[in-house]
Amino acid sequence: MAGHNKWSKIKHRKAVVDKRRGKVWTKCSKLIMVAARHGGPDPASNLALRYAIDEARYANMPRDTIERAIQKGVGAGAGENFEPVRYEGYGPGGVAIVVDALTDNRARTVGDLRLAFSNHGGSLGNSGCVAYLFQTKGRLLVQAPELDENAMMELAIEIGADDCQAPEDPREEPWMVLCAVSSFQSVKEALERAGQSASRPNTVSIAEAQIALVPTDTVEVSAETADALGSLLEDIEDLDDVQKVYTNAR
Repeated sequence: MAGHNKWSKIKHRKAVVDKRRGKVWTKCSKLIMVAARHGGPDPASNLALRYAIDEARYANMPRDTIERAIQKGVGAGAGENFEPVRYEGYGPGGVAIVVDALTDNRARTVGDLRLAFSNHGGSLGNSGCVAYLFQTKGRLLVQAPELDENAMMELAIEIGADDCQAPEDPREEPWMVLCAVSSFQSVKEALERAGQSASRPNTVSIAEAQIALVPTDTVEVSAETADALGSLLEDIEDLDDVQKVYTNAR
């Protein structure tokens, strides 16, 4: 069960705001371009591209914008200089933070991140300083306002998920479904089918699906720390090079 605290509310509000930002589509486009450049334009044979396209679709990115990003990726001069880089650090209250970026200038990216951390009482750390506190999982945010906890847990077991975490208010916020990376595609497809089935018509929909870092243990933060942490994460996520940000806060 997810913690019912100020931090969970801040995370939800931020997710709603972030979805409205054009930056989300820009980040999706960059991810698609890099995936297409390194693995080709066919998502059937390029798993990274398939996942990137799925993320873009869940962010309501138009199909023609997705196609343009793919074509830019396989075309000359686009996306070829971007490289994935992971940074780690500590936020207010000692919260662990991992940042995944796509950058064509490491010096710029690390400088921007160091400034963001220092401005909010955090610090950028060395590689490996907090990564051991996370594990890689398939993570799906699922809207199911009409299902109670028993029904949602039953569905999670049925589709082969490892865990299902309840939000504070299922009518307004999504459930978090976690699964092994090897099961991610099958779990996602099963959830999509569940939302179209006669027994659960239009009751289940995926709001977000991605391979993500999930904390093995979480740290409860105070209301004051939650506000400072929220400001830090917002500044980090606003950086053009940043793709994903993970914390162990709850």
